Amino acid sequence: MRKSILSVGAALAMLAAPLAMSVPMTAQAADTDLSCKMSFTMKGWSILYKTSKGIGHVTCSNGQTAKVRLSSLGGGLVVGKSTIDDGKGDFSGVKDISNIFGDYASAQGEVGAVKTAEGTVVSKGEINLALSGTGRGWDLGVSFNKFTIAPYVKK
Repeated sequence: MRKSILSVGAALAMLAAPLAMSVPMTAQAADTDLSCKMSFTMKGWSILYKTSKGIGHVTCSNGQTAKVRLSSLGGGLVVGKSTIDDGKGDFSGVKDISNIFGDYASAQGEVGAVKTAEGTVVSKGEINLALSGTGRGWDLGVSFNKFTIAPYVKK
């Protein structure tokens, strides 16, 4: 009878060992930055005040995804209208996809005509987002933007 109790205990120990070993690896993985990418489109206008709105989709290397609503607000000496098609974004400093949401700050100079390649980096704490894309329209001036990423909620 004692032999069967030891066998059950040994079997439980063998089952528990992989679980115990996975705890440190999971904690270590949470400290690692994810590779997150965003595809998006935006449209906007500006007359001294600049505004743009759009939608996007974020995909991270751990399989997390999110549909997002984008907006950009700013002021400065800006006149124009524009559309960004096939926009791309690369995040750095992201630990979990929930980290991407919020307000990012940007200061940029702009000169463009007809078709432009929009490129800028916006930051929120330790998270940076490099944005690029092909645009249509025209902009001329300097703007100081607040770029916001929010979860997409169908209205």
